[in-house]
Amino acid sequence: MHRRQWIWIGVVLVLPLAWFVAHYGGLVSAHHWTALMAGIGIFGAAFVLSWACEVAQLDIPRALAIAALALIAVLPEYAVDVYFAWRAGTDPTYTAFATANMTGGNRLLLGVGWAAPVFAVWLRFRQREVLLPRDQAVEVSYLAIATLYSFVIPLKGTLSLVDTVILFSIFLLYVRAAGKTTHEEPELDGPAAAIASLGTRRRRAVTALLGLVAGATILTAAEPFAEGLVATGRQFHIEEFLLVQWLAPLASESPEFVVALLFALKGAAAAGIGAMISSKVNQWTLLVGALPLAYALSSGSMHPMVLDDRQREEIFLTSAQSVFGLVVIANYRFGVGEALTLFSLFALQLFFTSPQARWAYAGAYLVLSAMIMLVRPDTRRAVGQLLVRSRPQTG
Repeated sequence: MHRRQWIWIGVVLVLPLAWFVAHYGGLVSAHHWTALMAGIGIFGAAFVLSWACEVAQLDIPRALAIAALALIAVLPEYAVDVYFAWRAGTDPTYTAFATANMTGGNRLLLGVGWAAPVFAVWLRFRQREVLLPRDQAVEVSYLAIATLYSFVIPLKGTLSLVDTVILFSIFLLYVRAAGKTTHEEPELDGPAAAIASLGTRRRRAVTALLGLVAGATILTAAEPFAEGLVATGRQFHIEEFLLVQWLAPLASESPEFVVALLFALKGAAAAGIGAMISSKVNQWTLLVGALPLAYALSSGSMHPMVLDDRQREEIFLTSAQSVFGLVVIANYRFGVGEALTLFSLFALQLFFTSPQARWAYAGAYLVLSAMIMLVRPDTRRAVGQLLVRSRPQTG
């Protein structure tokens, strides 16, 4: 019954195994080939992790699962970005790469990850709007809190351990609130369902093995991938900032997008978008908060990461995009027109990268957000209730 899914699992496992062979066999030495092979390994590991996370929900207590799975699911993205922050502790030039990867991952998640399921359900079922479940209120409310706080970072021009404490606290409150909500037993499909069909002992053993393979791949590939991207940019005279900002997140985020698309094509677009919203909360809290912590541990001091003008602009733009995303889903309705706007504004950022363009994009997001609230009373009311909704969940 699951034969095809096991074949698919085997095919994907070839990707991290190919990285191990290339890395430990010394088969690649050129920077661009190293980056490519490490990126392929991370890409495959991200798929494997997503399946292990789904199956693990059958065995891990719910409160623990929310925290543990949130960490594991975004491990590929974190590994690369935290590496850059760690290097920044001894070489300040790497601060730019840490913020580049963080802002790129955040904007890619929203501009593509949120929009793609809406496009998929429209193309497949001609459904022009996706209705999100109201129990998504916890994620949406905490995303609003994290987004509001994110504007503080470019204003003060630093990422410090104070930010770590605040953002980690927001995440812990989010986990606590999510743990009090009612969750249904996970409906597994595809490779995850094939693994779950095994007996309890075999299922746990396979899940643990997959987790180990994926974890080993990510830990060994993060540094070569990151350094390979930077060196490739210098070698071919491509701006390193842009390579790190867009290519690195593409390798680590793509599996999440594929899963969300598969949900949409099966008529469950709301579930796919819900997973993307949860990932956005994780990135705005855990990922951003982890950067100054890694920097401090590496530098052996409590000094903050100092952001230059470009980094502050990139974070402000990312915050503005997050505001627009929140306004779009505040009424729990996500239409094709809104998804097209999200995607189009994101895509333009790949081609126009001047400071003036960044301010224009940020302004466009904020102006469009204000316009939507002006013309839609239901959205205006919903946005006003976002922060209030999270309070009962944390008490």
